[in-house]
Amino acid sequence: MEYFVDKDSIVRKIWGKADTILFIFAGAAAEFALNKAVDWLYFTGRLPADPLGRLFSTVAYSRQILFSEQDAALRAIDKITAIHKGVEASRGEQIPDWAYRDVLFLLIDLSIRSYELLERPLTNIEKAQTFAVFKRVGARMQLTGLPGSYSAYLHMRQEHLQQNLVVGELTIDLYRQYKKHLGPIRYQVLKQAQLLVVSPEIRNHLPLDKVAWLLPVLKIYKLFRLIKLNNFLRDALLPSTYKSQVKNLDNLYIQS
Repeated sequence: MEYFVDKDSIVRKIWGKADTILFIFAGAAAEFALNKAVDWLYFTGRLPADPLGRLFSTVAYSRQILFSEQDAALRAIDKITAIHKGVEASRGEQIPDWAYRDVLFLLIDLSIRSYELLERPLTNIEKAQTFAVFKRVGARMQLTGLPGSYSAYLHMRQEHLQQNLVVGELTIDLYRQYKKHLGPIRYQVLKQAQLLVVSPEIRNHLPLDKVAWLLPVLKIYKLFRLIKLNNFLRDALLPSTYKSQVKNLDNLYIQS
């Protein structure tokens, strides 16, 4: 059976643990809030109504593609494209090409940053492999202007960060919704995770803490992983609504 991503790919290792995905989720929550096209996410009303569920489903859907066989993955990508086209038809406008690329670029960046934070530094070859997988997703979505190499991606990523980030009313509202849905304690943990995983350009735009008190906690967390107690800590940081979803993420990796 042919898979969309080879079973030995570093991308499967990156997206193969719920721990890593939670940091990707946290970073995406930060960057979505700053993106100039965040109004598109507000258009259907789903994001402000359930920001955690909306972002979690985006990350989980991406991961499902990465672990599917070739034809199933392509069908899933086509479904995502069709959903976006439906939103565009409803609004009578087109989502800007750069906005599509922004999402693709943040998934590449956060994949690398989250894995390196929790596991080990990646080689340049592994980073290039990560880029190549997500470029295939973008190509299937018929996105224009995709970079031809990992080094070209790095250049375009910097341009996007400089041009497409803005703190607006929707940024403030989205963070207000994060706090409402997470509660004050988990909200602080979210901001700590963002402080550790997002790029400096994003960090400088957001009201994140200056002291990374979560970093020593992560060292303890890694020790707990060795003795199989990390799930207790993970569950303590998540609303009960999402605990089963996170467990399913781990189950997907085991089954693959």
